[in-house]
Amino acid sequence: MKIYFIQSTPYFEGKKLIKKSRLYFVGLAPAILASLVPHWEFECCLETIEDVNFDTDADIIAISGMGHAIIRSIDIAKEFKKRGKTVVMGGYMASLMPEEAKKYCDSVIIGDGELAFPKLISDFEKGSLQEFYNIPLAKLSYPLPKYEIFKGKRIGDFLPVQAGRGCPNSCSFCSVYCLYRNRYLRREISEVIRDIKYIKELGYKKFLLLDDNILADREYILELCAEIEKLNMTWLSQCEISIADDEEVLRAVAKSGCITLSFGIESISQESLNTMHKSWAKVSKYKEQIRKVQAAGIDVSTEMVVGADGDTVESIRNTADFITENKITVPRFYILTPIPGTVFYDEMKKAGRIITEDIYQFNGAFAVHKPKNMSAEALTEEYWRLYKRVFSLKSIIKRTILRKDFLNHPLKNLFYFYVNLYYKYQISKGITPNII
Repeated sequence: MKIYFIQSTPYFEGKKLIKKSRLYFVGLAPAILASLVPHWEFECCLETIEDVNFDTDADIIAISGMGHAIIRSIDIAKEFKKRGKTVVMGGYMASLMPEEAKKYCDSVIIGDGELAFPKLISDFEKGSLQEFYNIPLAKLSYPLPKYEIFKGKRIGDFLPVQAGRGCPNSCSFCSVYCLYRNRYLRREISEVIRDIKYIKELGYKKFLLLDDNILADREYILELCAEIEKLNMTWLSQCEISIADDEEVLRAVAKSGCITLSFGIESISQESLNTMHKSWAKVSKYKEQIRKVQAAGIDVSTEMVVGADGDTVESIRNTADFITENKITVPRFYILTPIPGTVFYDEMKKAGRIITEDIYQFNGAFAVHKPKNMSAEALTEEYWRLYKRVFSLKSIIKRTILRKDFLNHPLKNLFYFYVNLYYKYQISKGITPNII
């Protein structure tokens, strides 16, 4: 029996597929799922770098997609259903709107898949497939991921390893909060280290530590870093920017080999942070926090949204200056989007501020809600203007070349220079840069 897993790629300009020559950030889900059903053949398609084989002989088509790639996932599901295949869907977006996803497939996994996926496969073998599987985890643990399924694919120089899942924060736009409601599940450190060691055995010197917020458990991250340090590897991750305020943790993270951290700082407007239920983050501290992280030898990547109730045309334009002045190496932006299932969606729905219910337009690059301080059209226009300013050649050079540490790490900074030039090219084509 065979499973054909598809990680879909997003659309741009209508229904053009975003394609790349190499996929640097590989999702962990297919490797985990493959390890859970070892008696099945498991084939993985990363659509960003591969074409979907609609003529596959697989018995089950399993489809996932990050963010607005769910729109492409639905189209793939439709096509396989036409061909008489059994189609299942999962992932964050399908979990947030399972009833909608179910319209296009036979079964939907809601939330975690470690218990649900083997149960789904067992039911399929018995001929009793259920429409929905929702089996929350009491503990996060799984076998060694089957990283071999990525062999021969055009991916980057690192593989993903998970430490924890969930987050204690309650940001209104966040899918993680909607699914976990402040729960944070962490894996045993010995299990995390097992995976890292195996990645090293496969010839990798770098890994991506997947965790919705590695700062969620202070003692855990300190102990984990102590173990990672022994392996002599480098790594990347994401967490709260408040890690800068904990000197001991920041030092331990840097010492263990962390080279880049991504922070969801969202906005340079405190009012916007407050309306997004993220008042614990303080704009007044951002510059100093970024400086501390950079001083520790860790590069800073940021994720920001525009269109919250505290945002104005002026604040969005000032965001470009903030990024350049603070020498953010890899910045990314999205239009704040009321994804069905999130608290923000409920708020906008109740206020009558959602412009369209057409999910094909919920792509993070087009305003689908009425902002407080500008028109939706103005928000979309300012969003793309922001991207073009931040990825102007002048800004790119200031952020990647004209740095105090350039001569100490010339190859690394030249790599970031190249990444920014590629993002600049994508923006010129109307493609929103992202981590895929």
